[in-house]
Amino acid sequence: MPIELFRQGACKRLMFCDLHTEHGEAVQSNQFLLVNGDTGAIIDPGGNLAYHPLYLGMLEHLPPSRLSAILASHADPDIIASLDRWMTGTPAHVYISEVWERFIPHFCKAGKTTGRVIGIPDSGMRIPVGQGEIVALPAHFLHAEGNFQFWDPASRILFSGDLGVSLGLDPRQPIRSLAPAIPYMERFHKRYMASGKVLRFWAQMVKTLPVAMIVPQHGAPLVGAAVQEFIDWVQTLSCGLDLMTQAHYQVPTVTRYTEVDLPTDF
Repeated sequence: MPIELFRQGACKRLMFCDLHTEHGEAVQSNQFLLVNGDTGAIIDPGGNLAYHPLYLGMLEHLPPSRLSAILASHADPDIIASLDRWMTGTPAHVYISEVWERFIPHFCKAGKTTGRVIGIPDSGMRIPVGQGEIVALPAHFLHAEGNFQFWDPASRILFSGDLGVSLGLDPRQPIRSLAPAIPYMERFHKRYMASGKVLRFWAQMVKTLPVAMIVPQHGAPLVGAAVQEFIDWVQTLSCGLDLMTQAHYQVPTVTRYTEVDLPTDF
């Protein structure tokens, strides 16, 4: 069952967080359905493991024929590997960074994406969904080269992609105080975020918006005091390039295979 993040009249924001829990090798991921009356959008629909249960879950809230947009934060497989099936089952357009616009057809059969991919410029854009809109916010290098987050003015939810991820926490239990969650967040952010400089740019941008909740693509939503605590925390974080030294760029000396393991015709 989806988690209802927000409801006001015909406006609903739903999070699906356990669509492939039986596949232990796959990273946990969240998918989001936004309903504005008789029109809707999906944010980061996920890979093939998530497609069937997400499609069935959507049927309870919105006919597939009324899905107008698929919003992709970036082009990783856990974001859009199921895209071919969504292109078949719905009339939705795909919104993704212009950086990834011409990579999208590689996920689909020939012709499926013709006229249906809308490249988001680096500066972002406002995307209509029914009578409302979703704001694509620049989040480049957090972690992808072309990366967007999606802010919903109606609910004041920031769908933050890979920023704010908490690996190992129950996504059904919101984070209300950041300190206990940092051990589940720090290692991921140090590795996947490009640099502290970009995080500071992001924090200054987000401070201008009324954000009631930050909901990442993996792990638990941040609510209440944890929202501002997270913004404050990432402003001081050293990560990515900040942590790289020459020692990380050396010719490997470890051999994975022995001579016995090599094919005879190698």
